[in-house]
Amino acid sequence: MSVALNDLKYFVGWESGGQARAESTVRAPWTTTTNIWAAPRGRQLVWRPTSTARTARCLRRCRFGSVVARPTRARTARMPSQVLLHVTHSNLAARMFEIRLDRHMTVESVKEKLRKHTGTGSLFMHITLLDENSQVVADMSDESLMLGYFSPIDGYTLHITDLDPHSLSAGGQLEDVSLVKKYEISEEDYLKREDNFRLWKDQKKAADPTWSFAKEIKDRQDAQRKKADPNFVAEPWKERETNEDAYSDLAVKMKAGDRCEVTLGGKRGEVKFVGKIAGIAAGYWVGVAYDEPVGKNDGSFTSKLGRVSRFFECPPNYGGFLRPDKLLVGDYPERDIFDESDEEEAAQ
Repeated sequence: MSVALNDLKYFVGWESGGQARAESTVRAPWTTTTNIWAAPRGRQLVWRPTSTARTARCLRRCRFGSVVARPTRARTARMPSQVLLHVTHSNLAARMFEIRLDRHMTVESVKEKLRKHTGTGSLFMHITLLDENSQVVADMSDESLMLGYFSPIDGYTLHITDLDPHSLSAGGQLEDVSLVKKYEISEEDYLKREDNFRLWKDQKKAADPTWSFAKEIKDRQDAQRKKADPNFVAEPWKERETNEDAYSDLAVKMKAGDRCEVTLGGKRGEVKFVGKIAGIAAGYWVGVAYDEPVGKNDGSFTSKLGRVSRFFECPPNYGGFLRPDKLLVGDYPERDIFDESDEEEAAQ
């Protein structure tokens, strides 16, 4: 037992705490189960990653019980002298959160570290320590004092006042991209380029008068699907509807509360909305609450600007919006998942 302990002390670390006796199985990168000695009372065994061969030789000499030892990860805990402080700047709108600083650092070294974060030279930097309510705690003007002298705690803020009249951060020059000079090309020089977008667009229009960028994207996507699946059949291209009364002749025959079935796929549900949705496209739409979670929304539509418009209520993934020509209304009761006749009917 003593031989094993002497050998293992170079490969195994003892830590206070834990259970009175640790007994399980060694689990290391090179083995699944290995017998080893039991840890004494009041201590917990922690396996330290070292040379695989040396550790294996040591473990083979131990035959006293079984203990779990897992490789310990790198410690990320803070030192007791460290503190997490936020940083604000007089010329910057951005706020830096939880900069780790040591209380033994002098104010001069703190300024040098913050210079790398803000760009303000330490000679032109005045630091004020603020509490959680942005109230002044101390003026850190004496660079010889240590940070701990001002008793900072986690969550306090170091506010930097930039005293440099020629600072690069003044006037938003480090944050406002509108102040950055952009490359500009004249109209004549642009037209001289052989790879400009306008020339490419004119060539596409000459080959296909109905060409549009959306159609180009669809053709490329269809080509990729056709390459992956030779049996893939692409749907014909449809121009975006511009007629505000499109599908009105079909929509007038439908009303909220009607049972319906989608012509493609046989999904059933209940009509909840019939009307226009300008955010999607012109013309009439039908909002359907499906019997099963086969939809794409919860009865609402989100525009490109992030504005949410609700047209009916249903659980998430139970709602959908379709054109009136994509579904039929009538006697379409909800299917019973345990009824085999419904499955046969759907298959037909």
